Amino acid sequence: MSAIDARTQVLLIDDDAHLRQALAQTLDLAGLRVETLADARGVAERIGPDWPGVVVSDIRMPGIDGLQLLEQLHQQDAELPVLLITGHGDVPLAVQAMRAGAYDFLEKPFASEALLDGVRRALELRRLVLDNRSLRLALADRSELGARLIGQSAPMLRLREQVGALAAINTDVLILGETGAGKEVVARALHDLSARKKGPFVAINAGALAESVVESELFGHEAGAFTGAQKRRIGKFEFANGGTLFLDEIESMSPDVQVKLLRLLQERVVERLGGNQLIPLDIRVIAATKEDLRVAADQGRFRADLYYRLNVAPLSIPPLRERGADILVLFQHHADAATQRHGLPSRELQPGQRAQLLSHTWPGNVRELQNAAERFAMGLGLGLDVPGAASMASGGEQSLGEKVEAFEKALIAAEMAKEHSSLRSLAEALGLPRKTLHDKLRKHGLDGGSDEQD
Repeated sequence: MSAIDARTQVLLIDDDAHLRQALAQTLDLAGLRVETLADARGVAERIGPDWPGVVVSDIRMPGIDGLQLLEQLHQQDAELPVLLITGHGDVPLAVQAMRAGAYDFLEKPFASEALLDGVRRALELRRLVLDNRSLRLALADRSELGARLIGQSAPMLRLREQVGALAAINTDVLILGETGAGKEVVARALHDLSARKKGPFVAINAGALAESVVESELFGHEAGAFTGAQKRRIGKFEFANGGTLFLDEIESMSPDVQVKLLRLLQERVVERLGGNQLIPLDIRVIAATKEDLRVAADQGRFRADLYYRLNVAPLSIPPLRERGADILVLFQHHADAATQRHGLPSRELQPGQRAQLLSHTWPGNVRELQNAAERFAMGLGLGLDVPGAASMASGGEQSLGEKVEAFEKALIAAEMAKEHSSLRSLAEALGLPRKTLHDKLRKHGLDGGSDEQD
C-alpha cells in the first residue's frame, strides 16, 4: 500500500459515504487538499513521521475504530493532530480520546465552519511541530557533526551549517567535490542526521561499474531478462527503499542510464529490467560528482534536464588546500585513530613536519592526508613531497625566491594553526607589523580571520 501523498493536508476517514462526501466537499471548497477513506485499515502504515497533514476520523467505525486508530498513529508520531467525530451521546468517549492525545473532537451535527476552524488550527500546529523538529535536527548533535566533518576553518563551518540544515529536509542533494574530499562522509552525515537514519544507507560508485551491469545493479532485473539472468535481482534503488541511496561519480553514467535515473527521480518508481511492474520508492538520492555537471551539460556530455533535477540542493565540499587552518587538527585526529587501531604509542609532529604538512598542496585531499597520518603513526614518516625538494636535489627549475616564498607560507600557516585569538596576536608571534602580515596573507592566499577581537 502506497504512502499518503505528501501534498495531502487532510486525511478524512468515515464509513458513512454521504457524510464523507459532504465533508470532503467542504474541505475542498476551502482550498484544502483532502484524501478520503471508508475505513482505517492500514492507515498508520501509510503515514510517515514527517507527513505534514492532519487526520479527521469518525470514532465509531467497523474494524478499527477512531480510538484504536489514534493509538496506532501516536505510537509512531505522538504529535500528529487527530480530530475525532463523535455521535450524539458519545461525549464521554470523546473526553477519553482527548486524554489519550486527540487534538479535538467534533460532535454531530456540526457546522462546516467548526470543521474548517479545527482543521486549520491543527494544520498550523502541525507546521510548527515540523518546523521545530527541523530546527532541532539542524542544531542538535552539532558535536556529532563536528566529529564527522572536522575543522574550524570558514569553509568547514559553512559546510557543517549546510549539512545540518539539509539533513532535516527530505530532498535530493548533489555533492560536488574533488577526489578524496569526503563526499561519502558528507552523504552519510546527511543520512544519519535525517529522519531516514533508521533506514538503509546504500552507497554505489557508478564509475566502478562495468557498462554491461550498471542497469542491473541500479534498477534490478527479472529472471530471464538477459542471458545469465537466472533469478530475480533487487537493484540498489529498490534495496534503499525507506532510506538513502548515495550515487558517486554520477558523471560517468551513460546517456541511457541517465534517462532512467531522470524518470526515477521524477516519478519515484523503478521498473526492473525485463519487468512490467512499476515499484513505488520512498528514497532520498544523494548524487556526487567531481566534475561541474553544468559544464558537462553545456558540452553535451550530461543531460541538462537531469542536471537541473539533481541541482535542487547543491553542496560543495572545499578541497583541503583551502582549509589550511584544519590540516594539523585533521592530521592529528587520523594519526591518533591509527595509533589506537594498531596499538602503537602516540607520536608528536616535529616543526619541520608541521611545515611540510601545511605547505603541501594535497591533490588527493583528505584521503591523501589519512594515508600520510597512517604512515606517520607507524613510524614511516609522512611520505609527502616537500615543495621544491625535487628541484633542489637536482638543481632544478625553482628559483631561490620561489623557495623562500614557499617556506614563508609554510611558517605563517604553521603559526596560524595555533589558533590565535586575533590577527594582532598572530602578527606579534611572527614578529611582523599587522599591515605586513595582511599583505603576506593576501599574497599566499591564507585566511587569517578578522581583527574584531583586537
